[in-house]
Amino acid sequence: MANFAVIETGGKQYKVASGQKIKVEKLDAETSGNFVFDKVLLLGDEESGDAKIGTPNVEGAKVEAKVLRQARDKKKIVFRYHSKTRYRKKKGHRQLFTEVEITKI
Repeated sequence: MANFAVIETGGKQYKVASGQKIKVEKLDAETSGNFVFDKVLLLGDEESGDAKIGTPNVEGAKVEAKVLRQARDKKKIVFRYHSKTRYRKKKGHRQLFTEVEITKI
């Protein structure tokens, strides 16, 4: 049985364990529903030091998660500035995300 896994979603990789809450790129899933991550890159066991590495994905492995909420992140300020030319542009961006809790590896 694996203690942790490395999954890929939204072009990023996350090391996850059971019971962990993470924020990932927006997923097409309803709140309080379940979601299955099937792109599992690695399964590992920290006690024994065993690891199962996929090429590129581990065959038959999946990580199940419960969708907690869909929301927008805090505002990030995007500021462009060119010195000596009076060029300034300021705009904000709020990224959509999905918060999930890992239930089973």
